[in-house]
Amino acid sequence: MAVTNTPLATSLRPQVQIGTDDGGKPLYRIRSYSRVKPESIDEDIYEVASALGELQIHPVSAISRLDENDLSEDA
Repeated sequence: MAVTNTPLATSLRPQVQIGTDDGGKPLYRIRSYSRVKPESIDEDIYEVASALGELQIHPVSAISRLDENDLSEDA
């Protein structure tokens, strides 16, 4: 059985540190930017996330890429 993987959507998800809790542990939030072209290469997505991070007050601590794909059986 052959399966076809069709890219549907990609999201850019930088994690930012918004402060610390009462115990001194870091608190994080994840920002989400949708409508990223699925064919974008990882290096370009990383550079965009880094540039967006420089525009924010809170520092970026991690960058994630979330891909959504459709799997279908070949006829």
